[in-house]
Amino acid sequence: MNSAHALLSIKGLEIDYPSRDGQGRVTAVKDLKLDLAQGEIGCLLGSSGCGKSTVLRAICGFEPVKAGEILLRDQIVSSASIHLPPNQRKVGMVFQDFALFPHLNVLENIAFGLQHLPSKQRSSVALEWLKRVSLADKADAYPHELSGGQQQRVALARAMAPEPDLILLDEPFSSLDIELRERLAAEMREILKANNITALLVTHDQFEAFAIADKVGVMTDGKVLQWDSPYELYHKPVNRYIADFIGRGVFVKGIVQSNNKVHIELGELDLEEDRSKEVGKEIDVLLRADDIQHDDNSTLLAEVVRKTFRGADFLYTLKLASGTEIFAFVPSHHDHAIGEKIGIHLVADHVVTFSD
Repeated sequence: MNSAHALLSIKGLEIDYPSRDGQGRVTAVKDLKLDLAQGEIGCLLGSSGCGKSTVLRAICGFEPVKAGEILLRDQIVSSASIHLPPNQRKVGMVFQDFALFPHLNVLENIAFGLQHLPSKQRSSVALEWLKRVSLADKADAYPHELSGGQQQRVALARAMAPEPDLILLDEPFSSLDIELRERLAAEMREILKANNITALLVTHDQFEAFAIADKVGVMTDGKVLQWDSPYELYHKPVNRYIADFIGRGVFVKGIVQSNNKVHIELGELDLEEDRSKEVGKEIDVLLRADDIQHDDNSTLLAEVVRKTFRGADFLYTLKLASGTEIFAFVPSHHDHAIGEKIGIHLVADHVVTFSD
């Protein structure tokens, strides 16, 4: 996307802070680039300490920038020489713990960010946003009387009510039960999309990222390695780190064949790109759990080493004859014992490979 049409554009961002021993500085974010269009939902995905929350704080204006630029609606709000105060950025924030005021009821919590409006209008705007998050019947309730999911929706309504250009969400589901997370991520996506709101969230949970975001940036060591749609990240990872990080998979050895196929222990797969000049070369092939199908009629056998019950299916760890372990999703009515050998076959129709 052309960054000129982006609502949020980050170019070559670098952020550092003093080291603990006070002897130097530590780089938290380096050469970070991303663009987010109006109405798009983006996500920075990575493990703890990768720099993703630092990026949010910099966008808000809570963190100074060493190099690069942050632009909102084509205006530079942060650079090495420019720092627009947080209250002038039109950026809303939903915190990890929701940060609702316990002594205010739900309506008052939402109206709190609307001090610029006359008192009567504050209430009507707050009520309108409560309706948009389907909580109009909870206007008089206090935060402690709400479920975690309801508190989250109030926090979202409070952030959206002043109609900021951008909403930032810091690990918005981390304090909720795992069963709730996926449902609420889908709910939050619907609310943001219905109101054409541009949002950027950070999370360490890829299922959350995929459930809510249009674009996801995989971060490690302060860098975004790939900023792409969830589909592209899953099927076309640009490097091994992303291939390993996204989805549950393993790398198996393969030999390039003359018919532009690759031979692995489980059979042959068609290669996506032309590898005719690499016949006989050893490459790594990524196999994910959904590339392997349980098949009672198959002569290709694998031993069940571990299994995790997931409700509709099991995630089996299977050991091949060579000792290589792979993953497979198997419908939960196929409940095989540890140590049992089961028939499998390859169903991979999209092959991800890496050369050394």
